[in-house]
Amino acid sequence: MKLAPFTTRRASLVSALETLAQRANPDEAAHSLLHELAGITVLVACKFTNDRTADGLLEAFYLTLGCVSLGIAQADIPHEEEAELAFLLQHGAEKVFQAGFRHIRELAGLPGHTLISDFDKDPVIQQRNLKALFVALCRADPGAAWTGDETYRNELRVRRDNQIILDCAKWLRKQHYAGPIKSAELDANAVIDIAIMFAILHDGRIVARTGQREIENLIRRARATPPDIEAGWNALLASAPPDYQALLQARMDELRNTLVKKILSKTTVKTVVVHIQRNFAGDEQEVDYA
Repeated sequence: MKLAPFTTRRASLVSALETLAQRANPDEAAHSLLHELAGITVLVACKFTNDRTADGLLEAFYLTLGCVSLGIAQADIPHEEEAELAFLLQHGAEKVFQAGFRHIRELAGLPGHTLISDFDKDPVIQQRNLKALFVALCRADPGAAWTGDETYRNELRVRRDNQIILDCAKWLRKQHYAGPIKSAELDANAVIDIAIMFAILHDGRIVARTGQREIENLIRRARATPPDIEAGWNALLASAPPDYQALLQARMDELRNTLVKKILSKTTVKTVVVHIQRNFAGDEQEVDYA
């Protein structure tokens, strides 16, 4: 899918309809297009708003406007008014709407965050999230500026980044030194931070879950014998699949002067442990003792 570098402007469907209205004989094309748009609006009202009230139909119209506009905006065509109108007339409003909604559905299939639980797999929750995303990205007022395509592009980038983070954390869990971690719940950022933290010891282990005793031992070992941090991190990078190396390298750069500096400081072990538990270990901590 080719993403167009758009900025704030009118919704694509509004521009296309205005261009159609300026044609010498737009009647037949306009009638067909408006008939399609009316049918789509009723369908959207039935499924997402309310087809029995004026407010529900108006909201459905706004959603139809934005979803068709998203379908046009994401099409691989020159984004000029005549080209967009030609695309709309060639394919029809229904197919363009379906294309826009398909983008939303595919986006909803990507993770909106890096904390995973069984709650996220509930079909009711998934449908609710799809509807929320549809409304957030596709609602377009014909009298106002439209940012739906730019918002979609930004959200797509965020969710693709989240997917890489989750996939990397799942890989680290499979490589956990004590055996694969099979828990359905996952705090992906915490898994990555823990693995990078323990990699400074350069002892050949990949650690994807930890507890208070292990953190204390890590701190004491690192302070007793200054570790070769770069060697440990390079070993972790070398073992990781190429798709995750840039992410791991970026996270190492972040932790070099924060977490690692804290571990090697003269701050009491207890204080550092609490800091790590609160800021880095997240939900990937095993409770061994208070």
